[in-house]
Amino acid sequence: MNYVDAALAPMRKTGQIKLHKAEAFAGMRKAGQLVAECLDMLVPEVRPGVPTERIDRLVHEFAMDHGALPATLMYRGYRKSTCTSINHVVCHGIPSDKPMKEGDIVNIDVTLILDGWHGDSSRMYPVGEIPRRAERLIDVTYDAMMRGIAVIRPGATTGDIGAAIQSFVEAQHMSVVRDFCGHGLGRLFHDEPNIVHVGRAGEGTVLRPGMFFTVEPMINLGRPHVKVLSDGWTAVTRDRSLSAQFEHTVGVTDTGVEIFTLSPKGLDKPPYAAKA
Repeated sequence: MNYVDAALAPMRKTGQIKLHKAEAFAGMRKAGQLVAECLDMLVPEVRPGVPTERIDRLVHEFAMDHGALPATLMYRGYRKSTCTSINHVVCHGIPSDKPMKEGDIVNIDVTLILDGWHGDSSRMYPVGEIPRRAERLIDVTYDAMMRGIAVIRPGATTGDIGAAIQSFVEAQHMSVVRDFCGHGLGRLFHDEPNIVHVGRAGEGTVLRPGMFFTVEPMINLGRPHVKVLSDGWTAVTRDRSLSAQFEHTVGVTDTGVEIFTLSPKGLDKPPYAAKA
């Protein structure tokens, strides 16, 4: 894999990894914090009886009010400002007028473009009281993401990230989805490198300062296999087991890693009511 100075690279995927400088880090901090504030705003809105279409509308209004654009809106024909993935939906769930119900778990994935920079993050939200197995799945998924992020530093590899996530998750008798992965981003929504959430330590792409990408493991209570429904977007577990996901946008620094999408209110994972 080749690396290139992001300031000199074209605004498209070239198969090269873009390395960013201080001004880009500043832009990503602002975009990441805006996304985190948006996800914080949604905490009291996720409750039984609320349709995910309302969540989508709130995200769109938040973006407009803050001079940003939802990156998913009309991206490859997608018509919503967010993705809302409930229970056995792994990712790319399309908001609808169907209300959420007590005991559901929902992943809300938001990407906002602010001053040309993409901030991308998702969190799990419990809908009312949820089963213990769902709570445990959410805890394991969050911890898996943070274990993957913890190994990021110059000289580490993408395989180190995948290995940290996979070894932890499988020890909990859960499975890591292979069909979807994290991705580079910055001024592009999706760029190099791919961040696969399984792997072997020491293998894959070497991390260098200035790289931006997401870490976003999708973890299933059952087997890892998924299928995409006829709408072309919604991915579900084949065995209909519960699935969960968390996502942060990060940058590789000279000494380690910076997380751009941390919640300013400390609401990075449930239970949110205890922290709000």
